[in-house]
Amino acid sequence: MSFVFLVDTKRQPLSPVHPGRARLLLKAGKAAVLKRYPFTLILKAAIEQPQVQPLRLKLDPGSRTTGIAIVNDESGQVLFAAELAHRSQQIKKALDDRRAVRRGRRARHTRYRKPRFQNRSRPPGWLAPSLQSRVCNIETWVKRLRKLCPITAISLELVRFDLQLMQNPEISGIHYQQGTLAGYECREYLLAKWGRACSYCGKQNVPLQIEHIVARANGGTDRISNLCLACEPCNTRKGTQDIAVFLAKKPDLLKQIQAQAKAPLKDATAVNSTRWALFEQLKELGLPLECGSGGMTKYNRELRNLPKTHWVDAACVGKVVPAHLKHPGVHTGRVSVRAKGAFTISTNQGTVTDIGKKYCQVLQKADGYGYIQKGEAAVSPVP
Repeated sequence: MSFVFLVDTKRQPLSPVHPGRARLLLKAGKAAVLKRYPFTLILKAAIEQPQVQPLRLKLDPGSRTTGIAIVNDESGQVLFAAELAHRSQQIKKALDDRRAVRRGRRARHTRYRKPRFQNRSRPPGWLAPSLQSRVCNIETWVKRLRKLCPITAISLELVRFDLQLMQNPEISGIHYQQGTLAGYECREYLLAKWGRACSYCGKQNVPLQIEHIVARANGGTDRISNLCLACEPCNTRKGTQDIAVFLAKKPDLLKQIQAQAKAPLKDATAVNSTRWALFEQLKELGLPLECGSGGMTKYNRELRNLPKTHWVDAACVGKVVPAHLKHPGVHTGRVSVRAKGAFTISTNQGTVTDIGKKYCQVLQKADGYGYIQKGEAAVSPVP
């Protein structure tokens, strides 16, 4: 459920409101519809010194679709989510058709006319039109959303697949290689490259294992060009055999695997080609820009058991839960005030200690009584 954007009489963005609140504003005649896509209301009366909540815009750039999410950093709530479909394939087809017509016209009417070559040098940072279209689409929607809600920071998935890290695992040191995110970059890349199916039998929706095409026992390495995906039965049957021996009765499949193993991932290459151009465009907006990797995005998504969609990936870009939080989540209970400023909260599930006062919110002031609901355990004050 997306919140509704709200602007004041001068079209300055305010905090998005719940759809129920938006219906009340429309019914009372206090607001009118400014835009339908995305749905935006404009107030009819001026507000003196409105209080707005800072929001973060998160982007998950993709080759075909880009995920967009607007998140409240304080509560972690996703207020708005969308998926932006790019026209890269249509642009490429249109350019191919134009090139075919131009060549045909040159052959028909001016047979010996040479193609033009003056002033055809490409400037630094040039991108193909199909790639530049992705950057411009994302930049356009970032500017549009900034006019509709108070965005104060941007999170961008700058690296979809860390190709250097997968080619040389020691490039960032042993701490990164053996850290929490170890293996997420490589596995996600292989899943996209091999279509989330077994390379040998083609089975899908089964547990897949990372398979060495040339076994480690035979001198194979961990380079990404020597890795594929295989289900457990195929991986067990192959063992340390040479792939030519294992697929001796399937020569066509052998050629396909050998060619696909060395071929780069087309979509990943397109994203990596545009990532720095998009980074520079967003940097010019003057907002704090946080960068994350595809491995961190996947780690955040799987940690919360969320489905694999573009807008969910966008919401999981970067540091979803700040590292300084000791007890993530919402804890409700009786608070014991401490002089040091770190309070203790006694909840139905137990006691939570050392909670900073800036993270606490008063729900009801103490009146000398303790309250419980039927079916819950009593919460006694902490001495």
